[in-house]
Amino acid sequence: MIQHCVFLRFKAAVQEGEKQAIYAAIADLKDVVPGMLEVKSGSNVSPEGLSSGYNDGFIVTFEDEMVRDYYLKHPKHVEVGERIVSATDGGLAGILVFDLET
Repeated sequence: MIQHCVFLRFKAAVQEGEKQAIYAAIADLKDVVPGMLEVKSGSNVSPEGLSSGYNDGFIVTFEDEMVRDYYLKHPKHVEVGERIVSATDGGLAGILVFDLET
């Protein structure tokens, strides 16, 4: 399995409702990406203070690399990705992606 971890620095003007709408749009991709197993999302709750400003994020669990790669190219993912980029501080600079094989 692949854990696709995405950490975000949203612009200060982005309201909680918009964040939740983005997370819902990501979760909705499970309907069009077979093998996309689970989506978890939310705010950082770590007390360590080491988030470097990446205070929100989501984790998508995929069956394998092939499913992850299909997701990355899927037109609906591209749409959601553009929405995320426009909502993050510095565009792509406000996004950190880390994939784990489990």
